[in-house]
Amino acid sequence: MEEQFKPVMAITMGDPAGIGPETVVGTMLADEIHACCKPFVIGSIAILDRAAKVLNKAVKFNKISDPAEAKYEKGVIDVIETGDYDTDSIQWGKVQKLAGQMAVDFIMKSIELGMAGKVDAVSTAPINKQAIKLIGVKEPGHTEIYQHETHSPYALTMFSCHKLRVFFVSRHMSLIDAVHYATKDVVLSYIENIDKELRGVGIENPLIAVAGINPHNGDNGLFGREEIDEIEPAVKAAQAKGINAVGPIPADSIFNIGKSGKFDAILSEYHDQGHIACKTLDFEKSVTITWGLPFIRGSVDHGTAFDIAGKAMANEVSLIESTKVCAEYATRKHNMAK
Repeated sequence: MEEQFKPVMAITMGDPAGIGPETVVGTMLADEIHACCKPFVIGSIAILDRAAKVLNKAVKFNKISDPAEAKYEKGVIDVIETGDYDTDSIQWGKVQKLAGQMAVDFIMKSIELGMAGKVDAVSTAPINKQAIKLIGVKEPGHTEIYQHETHSPYALTMFSCHKLRVFFVSRHMSLIDAVHYATKDVVLSYIENIDKELRGVGIENPLIAVAGINPHNGDNGLFGREEIDEIEPAVKAAQAKGINAVGPIPADSIFNIGKSGKFDAILSEYHDQGHIACKTLDFEKSVTITWGLPFIRGSVDHGTAFDIAGKAMANEVSLIESTKVCAEYATRKHNMAK
């Protein structure tokens, strides 16, 4: 009988001054993670050990240089380290240049392994944007770093929350700029890329619902013409290409309709439109998946929470969910390639 495929999963530790180390320890001790993947950590044994002591957890560490050396046993945390750092200088809950450097080094190592085909997916603990700026990183966050360093033509952000798969036309952009950004050509390109990515994980002819921008879809132009001039033409152009797209559907109802699983994907027109819906439904289990990279990448959707770092108050539910969803899509991708 063929052994069940389990994707090799790199979990990056995130900013060592934040809650990442604590959530990583908790995640690596979870039965459900070892049931769905082969997890190891890219991080610092010294910092993880400190986090384990804070949590009063007894764990063993296995230092490795390659995923092939990992034990993949519960209770043993396999760790790839990226340098010899002055970890004693890292203070919980503070923006520090060294912490930013370590967090970026962990990311770069995950990209190296992903590009070499040594990992099937990466699940990322949070980084601190101020800390990475201290070392000169120009990209605003994880997604942009992964897209730039993997030379990917695009990086689609998707929220996974229960039966919702929510994509975003724009992310970190002011609301007024986001409205102007959602042109026919841009919306159409997102619909096409969503269709391509979902087909790549075995979702045949995915039904993609596209949200409107204005109240009541603009009510035939009374409250704005974006639906008439840009969004509906994009949907019709997608349909003409054989894509199973519908919309625009008013934003005040599309997520309620979609939470039952009616749609394979929803395209939100801007950041908060989709984020508010998902985080209201289930904050802890709203996790991010990045599509368009050579490997699956997922992330928690919370920050470094410096105010509670090192206090055994962090909750690993989001990192567990991110890792499980990554494993699901990595497995789907593997099965499609067979």
